[in-house]
Amino acid sequence: MDSEVSAGSGSTTVVGRLALGITLLAFGLGTTGVMHGVAASDAVSVAHYVGGVALFLVGLVAFRGGDSASGTRFVALGALWFTWAVAGQSSANAAGLFLLLFALVALTLTLAGGDSLGQLMHGLLFLAMLVLAVAAFAGSSSLTKVGGWVAAVSGAVAWYAATAALAHWPTALPGRAARRGVTATG
Repeated sequence: MDSEVSAGSGSTTVVGRLALGITLLAFGLGTTGVMHGVAASDAVSVAHYVGGVALFLVGLVAFRGGDSASGTRFVALGALWFTWAVAGQSSANAAGLFLLLFALVALTLTLAGGDSLGQLMHGLLFLAMLVLAVAAFAGSSSLTKVGGWVAAVSGAVAWYAATAALAHWPTALPGRAARRGVTATG
């Protein structure tokens, strides 16, 4: 893959976003408790193999192809999902600290730039992990559900971004003109 290719157009980016989307949807919907008998702990296998192993491998393939931005994204996220999946039960404060560190990585990925859907996806991931960290520290089930919904929305954005690249759907978010009287052409 050419390193000059825009974010979202390479096959590693599509596969990585699909893996991240599936993981976030499973984790997020499990965390919300919206489905009877399904909890975040039920997403451990998905997080371990799809979010952890698959994302990490996609990141390595991206690095090998010269795409250091996608490589960094997917290796870091894969390592975090793998760690979450194998960590097992821990104290609320330990879980909160891990989620806070996860949020900081997502914030870095958001600020690193890229395409608008990627930034939205990472920004929502940051918000989800931040809310979940606060929920863990505070012991708040209401905040946990809010964080789960934000994670699920982030997963839906990741899934859409990957599917849009394959199906040639729109991927640009609408923007505003720089100043009054300026119109977009095209």
